Amino acid sequence: GLKPAPTHRRSRLIDVRPAAVPITLYGIAVDIGTTTVVVYLVNIESGKVLDIVTAFNQQINYGEDVISRIVYAQKGNGLDDLRRVVLRTVNELIGDLEVRNHISRTDIFDMVASGNTTMAHLFLGLYPRYIREEPYIPTAIHFPYFTAAELGVDINPEASVYCLPGVAAYVGGDITSGILSSGVYKTEKLSLFMDIGTNGEIVLGNQDWAMTCACSAGPAFEGAGVQCGMRATTGAIEDVRIDSKTLEPTVTVIDDVKPLGICGSGMIAALAEMLVTGIVDRGGRINLNHPACQPGMCRLREGEHGDEYVVVWASDSGTGQEIVINEVDINNLIRTKAAIYAGIAVMLRSLNIELESLEQVLIGGAFGQHINIEEAVQIGLLPDLPWDRFKFLGNTSAQGAYHALLSREARAMADEIAHRLTYLELIADNTFMDEFTSALFLPHTNLDTFPSVKTLLS
Repeated sequence: GLKPAPTHRRSRLIDVRPAAVPITLYGIAVDIGTTTVVVYLVNIESGKVLDIVTAFNQQINYGEDVISRIVYAQKGNGLDDLRRVVLRTVNELIGDLEVRNHISRTDIFDMVASGNTTMAHLFLGLYPRYIREEPYIPTAIHFPYFTAAELGVDINPEASVYCLPGVAAYVGGDITSGILSSGVYKTEKLSLFMDIGTNGEIVLGNQDWAMTCACSAGPAFEGAGVQCGMRATTGAIEDVRIDSKTLEPTVTVIDDVKPLGICGSGMIAALAEMLVTGIVDRGGRINLNHPACQPGMCRLREGEHGDEYVVVWASDSGTGQEIVINEVDINNLIRTKAAIYAGIAVMLRSLNIELESLEQVLIGGAFGQHINIEEAVQIGLLPDLPWDRFKFLGNTSAQGAYHALLSREARAMADEIAHRLTYLELIADNTFMDEFTSALFLPHTNLDTFPSVKTLLS
């Protein structure tokens, strides 16, 4: 029900064109993720999304997480370097949209960006040092309008660029955007909203109140930091099934082509299957002496990075190289899921709310739409609740930016959401590390927390 808004919302002349020349007004909604950047091309007059392009954030070459990038930004020209490469990522994607849709980028008259607090700082060239230093106060969480020319975004020079407001050092505009697009701000149901990405942000609440926290999950589920990891795109293994008698896998590949690697949902599926079939123990260690191993045919072996399981042989791979999951990968995945689950546990405990009281669990993040609930519960990523309470929403950061691109009301609501959220600082909560350590097992140290998995494993 959002109404498209005119591009002159600041009562400022953007461009003058001959009346006889037909023109289509375009806008872009941009999700600047720590690992991945997503750009929607939108017809502002109709509200239709015309195309979507994605790419790795080129900042990943300077560090896989926000902390390492903040540290880099403090060195010499580090901030300029990081701003330059994320701007290059965005502009290259705009170029892709221009070519694919046969448009001129000068006809893009509006842009809305959504990203975590660090990504917003690095995109705008704001000093991010104090995001990681007590008392964790960022330079800004509400941002003025800019023109594309001021920022170096390669669209119409006079186009407006608006960044969605954040909440705190580790809860940024991507979460404001997620609450906006998911509707948590207007539901009576007690809701848990999760944005599973490099930074795991969590919101608990409903239309009357909401609390949020963030935990550094790492980029494993987005395909980085894993030997054969990749984004959820053509050629990525998105699902894995393993025969318990032979340990032979059956894989599902996006777009049904030869596999090139394995994305987040595929890793979750593979790890869950490896646990259930006994390939890994609850500590994530691979059992090379599995009774199903047949001499000369076994997929379990020692590798360069520790013991590993061969998901795809080189002869069946689109790269000509084997696709494997090793113990280092498994450790990264366990640490990622543990951070997310610990954040949920701490927030529930701080509010004295029982897990069973949650009426819905809404999952954002680009890869969330691909994961299997049962498998995510089996490894301890998602809480053990009835499956009908879960709903996958896709990239809620980009969706919220899209809503704000089209509607003044949505922008006003984003500001209100950002002001209403209560922020829980996990770094200052002594129980977080205890919860994190307890979650460094599959699915958890306390199996009673996951009754359905306990029954399965027994």
